[in-house]
Amino acid sequence: MSGKRLSALFVGVLVLAACRGGDGAAPQEGAGGIKVDFGVTKEACPQAVDKAKGCIYLGTISDLTEGPFKTLAVPITDAQKAFWKRVNDRGGIGGYEIDVTTYVKDNKYNPQIHNQVYQEIKGKVLALTQTLGSPTTVAILKDLENTQMVSVPASWTSLWGFEEVILESGTNYCVESMNTVDYAVEKMGVKSVMAVHLAGDYGDDAAAGAKIAAEKRGLSFENVTTQSGQDNQGGAIDAVVSKKPDLVILTTGPTDAAVIVGQAAARGYKGKFIGTSPTWNPGLLKSPAAPAIKALYMQSAPWKAWATESVGHTAMRAALPGVTPNDGYTAGWVWAYPLKAALEKAAANKDLTRAGLLTAVRQLTSVDYEGMLPSGAGNFSASAQDALFRQSLIYRPDDAAPTGVTLVEDFFTGPTAKDFKFEKPCYQ
Repeated sequence: MSGKRLSALFVGVLVLAACRGGDGAAPQEGAGGIKVDFGVTKEACPQAVDKAKGCIYLGTISDLTEGPFKTLAVPITDAQKAFWKRVNDRGGIGGYEIDVTTYVKDNKYNPQIHNQVYQEIKGKVLALTQTLGSPTTVAILKDLENTQMVSVPASWTSLWGFEEVILESGTNYCVESMNTVDYAVEKMGVKSVMAVHLAGDYGDDAAAGAKIAAEKRGLSFENVTTQSGQDNQGGAIDAVVSKKPDLVILTTGPTDAAVIVGQAAARGYKGKFIGTSPTWNPGLLKSPAAPAIKALYMQSAPWKAWATESVGHTAMRAALPGVTPNDGYTAGWVWAYPLKAALEKAAANKDLTRAGLLTAVRQLTSVDYEGMLPSGAGNFSASAQDALFRQSLIYRPDDAAPTGVTLVEDFFTGPTAKDFKFEKPCYQ
């Protein structure tokens, strides 16, 4: 049993759920004597490489058409399709191939729609290879727990460190912002910080980390909540211009960021913005705000950008020929590694039921990210405090770079994150 996330009461609930196979399905014997229940068939996948193999169906719920993160979500989803195709081309897992194309749903970055489409597919998949968004995933979290649906979040909120069904990768928004503030103190000499952010498990989590670091470093701190949408940024812009903080930690969508940075600069703001990872999109360098972004903006990140030389980055680029580089692809690819590791472990344990997959997650002490994250990442068996990955990076805009950013500071852990006691989510 993992020490990572659960109270004794909830462990008891999971044990009872395991007895019923997760949401009521009776386990059956599948290929190679492996026990299966939901989302695993002896029949081949619809686009099988080897029709003699069975199929593991994974679900995707993402922001694919009209939400604020669609420019990230589409490449995230495409990268995960390419990731699992590579797995299938290499022989699959335990006598099965992986299907991530049959059950793909659009959440429009709306929690209600996210829950609706999840209900449509939950009985047909073993796990979710993507559930995009912090507030949207929170909307289905209790159901994920009750059905033992192991899920990969396309988000980094600190709550995931306490949820056993969630397979997060990289540092969370809270620690990322701690590191950003520490970086800005040490490299820029900032004395005042403002967090401008969307409400909820995305923006408030980052703002919480910024506040923790500001207090530890003796800085003044201002907290400003904004709404998504380019016409809704007036209040945030007024706050930045009037308060004139040395540093703004920006946690919004890319379009919102362009409006805030561009208009604040036009009104005379001369401090620095550092955006939390989902805030960036290379299209910002082609927007009217580009001059301001180049002058005032930097970007924090949980892992290295598209053009990095590592085994994983090289495999990703080879699997996605001809695409316009975007670090949405990088994120989608990185996020898939822990689920691959858990499926491999579950297959080795001869148990690809939902309960068996969750047991495999508890047994993961590390994940091979093929160099895309440092060694030590992907510990799902330890306590939240011990498993927390505390490193992040800093980039700056660069027109010549494939995804519009160039590395300024490699993986680092600031003093605030190093000393942080991760005993509960930064935002709840």
